[in-house]
Amino acid sequence: MSRVKVAVLGGSGYTAVELIKLLLRHTGAEIAAVTSRQEPGKPVSAEHPSLLARCDLPMEQFDPDALKAKGVGCAFGCLPHGLSAEVIAPLLDRGIRVVDLSADYRLKDLAVYAEWYGSPHHDTKNLTHAVYGLPELYADRIRSAKLVANPGCYPQTGILGLAPLVAEKMIDVTTVVIDSKSGVSGAGRTPKLTTHFPECNESLSAYSVGKHRHTPEIEQALSDVAGTPVSVLFTPHLIPMDRGIFSTIYATPTKPVAENDLTALYRRYYAGKPFVRVRDTLPATKDTAHTNFLDVCVRVVKGRVVVLACEDNLVRGASGVAVQNFNLMFGFDETTALM
Repeated sequence: MSRVKVAVLGGSGYTAVELIKLLLRHTGAEIAAVTSRQEPGKPVSAEHPSLLARCDLPMEQFDPDALKAKGVGCAFGCLPHGLSAEVIAPLLDRGIRVVDLSADYRLKDLAVYAEWYGSPHHDTKNLTHAVYGLPELYADRIRSAKLVANPGCYPQTGILGLAPLVAEKMIDVTTVVIDSKSGVSGAGRTPKLTTHFPECNESLSAYSVGKHRHTPEIEQALSDVAGTPVSVLFTPHLIPMDRGIFSTIYATPTKPVAENDLTALYRRYYAGKPFVRVRDTLPATKDTAHTNFLDVCVRVVKGRVVVLACEDNLVRGASGVAVQNFNLMFGFDETTALM
């Protein structure tokens, strides 16, 4: 199989550097371009010294015609939400397939998008055929997709942590609580007061309580699985470590359940899914750091179901699953560059 030329749009952020590292070891991908609005002409290795002598491409201004002329077959959008929708349409018009790591194409309901993101969607034509990029649920659709909406980091722990229970109608889907903690890199590379070292070090804080934009994303995917509306109470927290997400999920079973039976259910549900590891032991963020694995285990406590799920927010939560989606789209083994 010939190598696919790829472009990374928005080369200055954390997700971009993680993505580039993965693509450099991908036997079927060739990085043809890295774009940057802020640093055109600057070598990507100057922005990310870990790439020195590995990827020294000069970053360039976004130009869809130039990318087409380079033979780019797939573009990875590592851009802020709102901006992605402006640049993806011309890429699709030129036959370039896209994996978008922003939130612009994740939500299918225009009213829901406007409510949670504060503005109308500006590319409704492409929104209608975007495929939500969670391979464990939508692999068949991802394979033929022209535009894949990469899932958010928090939602993957919530969705994959609950999907087996929801699919089998084993829990009350109106009383789910998802309590999540994320490392500081989840807030991005742009400096902010809340992620300034003296502000976040030796501190644990909640944020966006009741209004985090990942809430409707979790509910949308779980509603797909359930075939009925699912409502979750999702609360994110910032924890003073570089990377990792840990979610503790509480659900009320619809009938008495046994821990061993639930673990067996999870193993059946995720059989053949190489990046979900169903565990008997309690997971920890160090177990998944720098990998594309999502670890999950399930417990029964006082008649309630407690699901514990963790992942690396930059790899499984963003760039790793983007490469997983790329593999499905272009016919590579799903684990290429990720094991």
